Amino acid sequence: MRFLRHHLYDGGGEPEDDLFERNRKEAFENAKIEINEKSRESGEALKKEEHNDAFRIVGIQPDTTALAPLKKKWYKDKPILSMVFLALVIGGCLCCDLIMTKNPTYMDLMNYNRAPDREFLFGTDTMGRDIFSMIWYGGRISLFIGLFSTLISTVIAVVFGGISGIAPQWLDTLLMRLTEILLSIPNLLLVILLQAILGTANVVTISIVIGVTSWPSIAKVVRTEVRQIRSSEYVIASRCMGGGFFHLLWHHLAPNFVSSIMFMVVMNIRSAIVSESTLSFMGIGLPLEIISWGSMLSLSEKALLTGSWWIILIPGVFLVVTLLCMTEVGNYLRRQVNQKERNL
Repeated sequence: MRFLRHHLYDGGGEPEDDLFERNRKEAFENAKIEINEKSRESGEALKKEEHNDAFRIVGIQPDTTALAPLKKKWYKDKPILSMVFLALVIGGCLCCDLIMTKNPTYMDLMNYNRAPDREFLFGTDTMGRDIFSMIWYGGRISLFIGLFSTLISTVIAVVFGGISGIAPQWLDTLLMRLTEILLSIPNLLLVILLQAILGTANVVTISIVIGVTSWPSIAKVVRTEVRQIRSSEYVIASRCMGGGFFHLLWHHLAPNFVSSIMFMVVMNIRSAIVSESTLSFMGIGLPLEIISWGSMLSLSEKALLTGSWWIILIPGVFLVVTLLCMTEVGNYLRRQVNQKERNL
């Protein structure tokens, strides 16, 4: 009955269910054809892109440009100017024979107390010596005293601090009390006392005197570092295998605390140069015939009386700027050590 009514209603056409099914199939086929065409077009475009870039990353990628940290420049937070100036001063002192314009020890009495000019770039002192040549020639003596005395003080500090760090509690306490007593005495007074005992000053004796009086502060740092790492497994294993004190100190302990005392070593070089200049300025340091930055400043009294400002100003500027640059380098090393400890 339903079939008959449907034919009567539609005027003899197809049934409604068959028409709907046929339209659905046609729509599905059309959609399928359209999807295939789009896929083919996308595939061709993808092949072209892959041909241009064989390693292209497909898919949605997060935008990391805003999150990526900016690359730190290599000269950031580094004392570049101080390092450059120190390099120039050290290079000039080492190669002074190539840049000196006069003999620094020659006393030209015809041109004493002469102001800076074309012939004498930095002028002459009260004995007619060329100050420009004296600065580079005398810088070698000052730098040698600073380096040699620092080497002596560092060796004493490392050995003394290593013994105190490994020693039993009673011996460690005794050694540290001795260190604190030496630290309580002004270093300059000890230097003057020992130099008076040794007699006439020269480069070696002044270096030894400054070296044997400037080690306590480094020794305390070395002792603290050794106390922290003496119970490490590799140290205990080395001692069980028969390793001596100097073997432990050189191969196991020193590599762990050398970075902690590096900035103190640099500051000791500066302090040694200051001590030598102070002694020479006071008249108990190097004699006038041995040219150094300190001995050049020892002529300051005569220079003030004659109004020869260049005799004091130019060597003083070289000395002060060099010390400031060493201080900047030492502070940079200290910041690096502190940053490393914070990271740990």
